[in-house]
Amino acid sequence: MALLEASDVHGGYGGMNILNGVNMAIEANEIGVIVGPNGAGKSTMLKAIFGLLKVSQGEIRLRGEPITNTAPNKLVHMGMGFVPQEYNIFPSLTVQENLEMGAYIRPQNFRRMLEQIYEFFPPLLEKRRQPAGELSGGQRQMVAMGRALMVEPDVLLLDEPTAGLSPLFMNEIFERIKTINAAGVGILMVEQNAKQALAIAHKGFVLAAGQNRFTDTGEALLNDPDVAKSFLGG
Repeated sequence: MALLEASDVHGGYGGMNILNGVNMAIEANEIGVIVGPNGAGKSTMLKAIFGLLKVSQGEIRLRGEPITNTAPNKLVHMGMGFVPQEYNIFPSLTVQENLEMGAYIRPQNFRRMLEQIYEFFPPLLEKRRQPAGELSGGQRQMVAMGRALMVEPDVLLLDEPTAGLSPLFMNEIFERIKTINAAGVGILMVEQNAKQALAIAHKGFVLAAGQNRFTDTGEALLNDPDVAKSFLGG
């Protein structure tokens, strides 16, 4: 049984479909990466999974349990975390205050999880008393991911976690994602840096016009000449 599975998902905005039958599944120990051109429905798919967009057809399941169109706050209680691309930190709060805000449903585990977050993201420990808005882009992304992890999710959804980052910080975020996954958290993320993301992915989903064009292991997609030609810049 897959940790997270989506079958024939349709949905969109204002009666217009952006998703036209998307299928994807990841296991608990896997990193899944969604890539594709702009407008393919990548971020829309994450929003549909997290209950931020109405699914008009199809089904989404978490650990085999139907969660289609479940409210985001309920999904967090069920073990799902979500880090949007923008507005994902409280800039005026310190790093530690941001993390504290993430512990609201499991306050009894706060100290243990805080220690684990600082193990995942060592740069945050020395900056824990600094306002999050003063951090670099990569460190702000670490704060956002850390806050989502404070509720101990089974699966973490990441929307463009390396957007706007330098190559150095991009590589660091990908390394942190691998560490989080190795600790037992399933990851499903949308990425524009497709080659680098597929290189760490157990599964890859190439979307175009709201449908799966290719689905395979990250390695197989990287080595597929059709994928390279159409979606990876040759």
